[in-house]
Amino acid sequence: MDVPHDGTGLSAELPEEYVEDITGSVLLLQVIGASSACAMIFGGVVPFIPQYYEIKRTNNSDGFSLYVCLALLVANILRILFWFGKRFETPLLIQSMIMIVTMMVMIRLCVEVRRNHVILKVRDRVLSANEDIMERKNMDLRFFWKWTDFQSYVDCTMLMAIVGSIVTYMLLDVPIFVEILGFSALLTEALLGVPQLQRNYISKSTEGMSVTMVLMWTAGDVFKTLYFLVRDAPFQFWLCGILQVSVDMAILSQVHLYRHNVPAHHSSRSD
Repeated sequence: MDVPHDGTGLSAELPEEYVEDITGSVLLLQVIGASSACAMIFGGVVPFIPQYYEIKRTNNSDGFSLYVCLALLVANILRILFWFGKRFETPLLIQSMIMIVTMMVMIRLCVEVRRNHVILKVRDRVLSANEDIMERKNMDLRFFWKWTDFQSYVDCTMLMAIVGSIVTYMLLDVPIFVEILGFSALLTEALLGVPQLQRNYISKSTEGMSVTMVLMWTAGDVFKTLYFLVRDAPFQFWLCGILQVSVDMAILSQVHLYRHNVPAHHSSRSD
């Protein structure tokens, strides 16, 4: 049976089954794309949920390093600024905004828990004060990101964002600056697990750290790296993704290595 053709030599009509197959395939791809975007937006936040509830349950934040929050705040502020110089996919931009909010929630919880555990009243360490700044050593680098009030962390984050915005606005037309900005953002995020890795190494224990969080970090970073490769994201994204997975695996190896160890402060309490 002859199939009708138009002037181009292509069939003028397609079989109904073939049209349905094409429509179904397109719909499936759209669903997969939307699901991947949602996973990218919220995937980075989800691993911190078990750590949040672990801190709430034990009323102890010693096993979680606040420098993880610092790394992610810096990384996502820089990534947002990078977007203005070199546009990337919107889900990644939204992910950065949500991550910044999530890190502030984690910091607030840790500050509240640590203040509740203070037995002897000590002088507050804050980012700034209206008087006696030098006397109180508020600007001492030894106390950086070790403040005792949540507002200091908010002020520092806003200061980083404002300074970064001004510098980016001035150098936005310099291609090499934009590339360095993007690489710095992703390299900082790739190394976010290093403070936790160091904390575990110093204490020779992973007690207080949510293993579920690290497992979800690893799964999320593997997915994210594959997403970057498939979506042909700028090379900074997938290169740093590979580094991030490597750090995750190192932390998981510590879980096995230190599985029988108990931190010194816990053993002293039981004496």
